[in-house]
Amino acid sequence: MPRPSHRTKILAEGLRVVHEHGFGGSSVRDIVQAAGVPQGSFTNHFVSKEAFGLEIIELHFVGIRELMRVTLCNDLRPPLERLRAYLDANIEQISLNHTKNGCLLGNFAVEASDHSEAIRLRLVEIFAEAQRCIAYCLEAAVQSSELPSSIDCDKIARFILTSMQGAVLLAKTQRDPAPIEGFKSVLFSMVLRQPLPN
Repeated sequence: MPRPSHRTKILAEGLRVVHEHGFGGSSVRDIVQAAGVPQGSFTNHFVSKEAFGLEIIELHFVGIRELMRVTLCNDLRPPLERLRAYLDANIEQISLNHTKNGCLLGNFAVEASDHSEAIRLRLVEIFAEAQRCIAYCLEAAVQSSELPSSIDCDKIARFILTSMQGAVLLAKTQRDPAPIEGFKSVLFSMVLRQPLPN
């Protein structure tokens, strides 16, 4: 069986290190030490730390896109059940390590957007894709009469995305998933006016 390339190891371990310590708080030395490879391997595979950051964002987004596919965009499930599943999966992920790591994309947005236009623009695209998937799910809920036709799906989708990011930031700060759990409760009981399942 072929050994994984240094590039693959650097990306996998680098993603973990950056998620735990932040992009600015993770030096190239930290990343290569975690990957167990020589420091020169980093520059052999990545032209800059910014280029590396963009690649770990893409690597992380693969998992997010798959989550959205099996929840928000899964036409085999009732729409609001999909939305609940998406939020529950996010709560589960954020709750790891006592919510200390937060959302990798949100962390990049706070930390790297002012220093890297390429990272900022990619995050804008990713968040827009997530918003479209949420809107798609809400539109399906309207079509299936789970939500009223008067609802503005795009506006509510934007609200869900921005509120969730804010709730995750608070959860990270407080080391407690309560803010995102509270957001989910208010979303269904007051914004969408749907009772939460027992």
